[in-house]
Amino acid sequence: MAISDLKLPQGVSAREFKNPAQLAEGLALGVAKQLREAIDAQGTATLVVSGGRSPVAFFQHLAKQALDWSNVVVSLADERWVPIEHADSNAGLLKKYLLQGPAAKAQFLSLYSATANLEQAAEQADRLLAELPAIDVLVLGMGDDGHTASLFPNSPNLADALKADGTRRCYPMLAPTVPHQRLTMSRALLASAKHKVLSISGQSKLTTLNTALAGDDVAALPIRAFLQPTLEIYWCP
Repeated sequence: MAISDLKLPQGVSAREFKNPAQLAEGLALGVAKQLREAIDAQGTATLVVSGGRSPVAFFQHLAKQALDWSNVVVSLADERWVPIEHADSNAGLLKKYLLQGPAAKAQFLSLYSATANLEQAAEQADRLLAELPAIDVLVLGMGDDGHTASLFPNSPNLADALKADGTRRCYPMLAPTVPHQRLTMSRALLASAKHKVLSISGQSKLTTLNTALAGDDVAALPIRAFLQPTLEIYWCP
């Protein structure tokens, strides 16, 4: 199966790359172009990215792009509730691979805080995200289970986090994998992004995406919430 075999909704586009290295470079060039246009238009740009190991090459390419990084705000679609020094910290991943060299001048808004419990961390992140400018570019990933950001099927707060008209910006979520405790931006906040990109690789994720396109139960496959007009899908085998 290739991405050209999928029946995409009107307004959703897709780009296929030969391998992960070409995808990472192509995605970095595309995102940099959109950030540059936002800075030219309004003086600043806001980028929200997803964590995990998949985007590392993309982060490294993006960090090398010629941008006025001092006018870029960067945040995360989701975070593991672990300190930044922890190997599973998405913030730590960004600091290591994206916020380097000239890109270190970007302003970074972290979702993590060392609170007494996950709910308090989510409340604190929610207050912080009130200061987040309108999102210019959002880069999402997707798991084989159809989750995106940390919107996991069967997580206790999923129904609230998936409300299209919700006012809360951040929710505590439980993942089926360790570390279980997560923080995620809400569907409403993520969907407000001007440019939305879904970056995936491999046949298994393409199969999941194909399944998602064939139904409409958002709670079963949360990625369905974002298969809407203006989404751009980047895929490689």
